[in-house]
Amino acid sequence: MAISSKEKRLARERRHRRVRRKIVGTADCPRLSVYRSLNQIYAQIVDDHSGKTLVASSSLKKGGKAEHKEGEGGKIEVAKAVGTNLATLARSAKIERVVFDRGGYIYHGRIKALADSAREGGLIF
Repeated sequence: MAISSKEKRLARERRHRRVRRKIVGTADCPRLSVYRSLNQIYAQIVDDHSGKTLVASSSLKKGGKAEHKEGEGGKIEVAKAVGTNLATLARSAKIERVVFDRGGYIYHGRIKALADSAREGGLIF
């Protein structure tokens, strides 16, 4: 019996709510939130107490799609570029420490690539 896309979406939303119960971004240590669609990846650093996005990066920004080449890692390479770009923007905004919110996605593939490149870029989590 196949699992419908609605059931998959609801399961991810349940996992996300479970993770968010434990993770809160503060001014001292904001939350790095990741959203992954079928073709794009988005990441933002959020201060949950003030409800503001401090820094954001996505594969839609200039240079994100240009790095996507067939047969060379594709979406994973784009996720690495987004993580590096986010870390650069965070450093310029004087953000060093964050808590990682994987958004209910499995820590694997594009999510792991983004996290690793953000760590290499200087973010601590």
